[in-house]
Amino acid sequence: MPKAKEFTITIEDKPGALGACLTGLAQKGVNILAFQSWVEGVESILRIVVDNPAAAKSVLGGMRMIFEETDVVIMRVPHQPGQFARAATRLGENRINIDYSYLGFEPGSNQAMLVFGVDSLTRAANVLDELAAQQ
Repeated sequence: MPKAKEFTITIEDKPGALGACLTGLAQKGVNILAFQSWVEGVESILRIVVDNPAAAKSVLGGMRMIFEETDVVIMRVPHQPGQFARAATRLGENRINIDYSYLGFEPGSNQAMLVFGVDSLTRAANVLDELAAQQ
């Protein structure tokens, strides 16, 4: 099961701030594969998985953005009802706690990309590998 680098970016919660961050990434050709954002107090928090983590890190650093990199586990599944539930259920059955999750889409295909921040990355990767093999 592929593991991926996720970027958690802290952005000022004001009009245009998210757009500026995303535009900076786009101008350097960084494609966002999965995305989640929310507001906490006076800050927006953005989680992304991208196609080129090294370029994203360079862009974010150049923009003086506050960010951190985290390892997450991803699973590519057909974009159809029940796939997210199936993966989340299997992780739970294996006593792997999901801290958060979201999804994106595989470029050029009809595949959804499930993203899980979990308490045991290696175990989760193995469980989701087994699940993917059953498809």
